[in-house]
Amino acid sequence: MTRTEGLISIDGLDGSLAQRVYRALRGGILDLTFNPGAVLRKGVICEQLGVSRSPVSEALARLSAEGLVDVIPQSTTRVSRFSMDEIREESFLREAVELAATVRVAVERTDDQLAQLSRNLRLQALLIEDRDFQGFFEADEAFHDLILGFTGFPNVAAVTTQMSLQVRRARMLILPEEGRLAETQDEHVAVLNAIRGRDADAACHAMSHHLRQLISRVEPLERMHPDYFRSH
Repeated sequence: MTRTEGLISIDGLDGSLAQRVYRALRGGILDLTFNPGAVLRKGVICEQLGVSRSPVSEALARLSAEGLVDVIPQSTTRVSRFSMDEIREESFLREAVELAATVRVAVERTDDQLAQLSRNLRLQALLIEDRDFQGFFEADEAFHDLILGFTGFPNVAAVTTQMSLQVRRARMLILPEEGRLAETQDEHVAVLNAIRGRDADAACHAMSHHLRQLISRVEPLERMHPDYFRSH
């Protein structure tokens, strides 16, 4: 997808005009094309996407409801800054769901599900070789979505994603750290090996270890990039 000043083209996206504008802006916020605190100017967005102000306003209102932008009436709209309290809370919720899902999958997994997870990890290895951070992030997300989907509950993955939007953005900050891609894949391998062995306790432990890396790695970034975080 082509980008114009940080925005993906909406031409190939599905949905109404407002939905397409929303998806373009949301994608740019979640992948940190727009850094926390960045100003989003309606006029510039309209010009870049070739749309009127109405769908842009609707998209920004929706993003505000999700906590991804802060709209200051009669002033400006900014990409929301990180809050460590929110990240910790989302991490807590995400861990509760993912550990339950991992235990369930370890007990009930099928050979086909195991094959899908194995293919995903092979893809992760290739992306590490290419130093493709965005591609690896997407494969990482897919690995977790597969496990959530294998629970048999169709809405679990979508709900987990929606309740951990700030965590998703924070994870984009730490992936470029030297060696983090390989460490992440090793953690995924430990989860997969436990699922392969139908060892629910080991799978739960491996997933817990993996998920808890986030907070310990994000906390130092609050000092390194204070402009990305809300002041206390």
